[in-house]
Amino acid sequence: MPTAYINIGSNIGDRHGNIAAAVAAIKARITPHLRISDPVESAPWGYDSPNSYINIGIAFETDLSPEALLILLLGIEKSISSASHRTTSGGYADRIIDIDLIAVDEMVCTTPALTLPHPRMHLRPFVLIPMHQLNPRWHHPRTRLTPSQLLRRLDTSA
Repeated sequence: MPTAYINIGSNIGDRHGNIAAAVAAIKARITPHLRISDPVESAPWGYDSPNSYINIGIAFETDLSPEALLILLLGIEKSISSASHRTTSGGYADRIIDIDLIAVDEMVCTTPALTLPHPRMHLRPFVLIPMHQLNPRWHHPRTRLTPSQLLRRLDTSA
């Protein structure tokens, strides 16, 4: 069965509680068998805010299609907070909860609703650090690099 990799983040409200609610909902609605990374705290990515994020990665086996899994994850996200993730001008905004489907094994998928692997995962340490914890041998299907190799690329480009 394929393994799905999810990233969950929160930067407002009870950040740990928000993430715990998302994990509980995934356990109840998708599978109780999750592997969970350590939390990573980071500044917001792509916009300015005084509110730092806490992110975790989770991995689980699933026989759901990536599209069906995405629909379930978006439903869980909406059940926790219906607030928009974007400002009125289209930029990123603070959020109570953010759930992203990062990868399903090394599958490549490009549809109007979904791109796998996540198109910006290789730019985000708060995604790559949990991904490395969950599966250090995973390879990005386009670059063929592991999470730690992608992290090193970020370190050298800073």
